[in-house]
Amino acid sequence: MKDHVRSNWHNAVLVCRKCSKKLDGGFGKDGEERLAKALRRHLSLKKGRKAAAGIIEANCLGVCPRGAVTVVNGAASRDWLLVRPGADLDALAAALDLPAQAEAQNPGWLTQNA
Repeated sequence: MKDHVRSNWHNAVLVCRKCSKKLDGGFGKDGEERLAKALRRHLSLKKGRKAAAGIIEANCLGVCPRGAVTVVNGAASRDWLLVRPGADLDALAAALDLPAQAEAQNPGWLTQNA
């Protein structure tokens, strides 16, 4: 039995599930998606461990802002972000140090040399 499993994630981001549920959407193209799903779709990330970055909905993070979602960058967990509905997902991805759309589809460090 394995005692560890490797992911291909460049970074891990925690999104508060309770905050997202309270807002009932507010993100994405039509403003009807939760933040985690909208961010995954915006960056065109694959699913699970094969993604370039992990965007995980965690249970309550304990901040509970009104009209915003709490987001934690796993690589820089000292600073937490409060993201309001309709926020620019490109700016959010840059603030979280997530790979850009093109890199998320085919990260350079995952390419194989022939």
